[in-house]
Amino acid sequence: MAHGIILFGHGARDARWKAPFERLEALLGPVHTGPVSLAFLELMEPGLPAAVDAQAAQGCETITVIPVFFGQGGHLRRDLPEIVEQCRLAHPTLDIRCAGAAGEDERVLAAVVEFCIAQVRD
Repeated sequence: MAHGIILFGHGARDARWKAPFERLEALLGPVHTGPVSLAFLELMEPGLPAAVDAQAAQGCETITVIPVFFGQGGHLRRDLPEIVEQCRLAHPTLDIRCAGAAGEDERVLAAVVEFCIAQVRD
């Protein structure tokens, strides 16, 4: 029973913007037993429906979408639930879960605090 992870970002016109997401995907892949992939809301590919399709084709029965956003803006409150619902309709037997914005987690914020303190120490 494969459990996939989709790292969901906003997307940007500048291809370099994607690099940290690709690094995160590469770091997560070896420590997660199921597929790990990226998806974007706009301006970059793949979109979330294509990423869900690909993981379903790989045999995933559960997919957790992790928004790599700092906060719950309009995209996460309105757009993401609509896209996830489209994906659920396309894959009714697939369990699609959505995490909160990564930047709202206390552990992520603690890591950012450590980063900030390191910047003033160096």
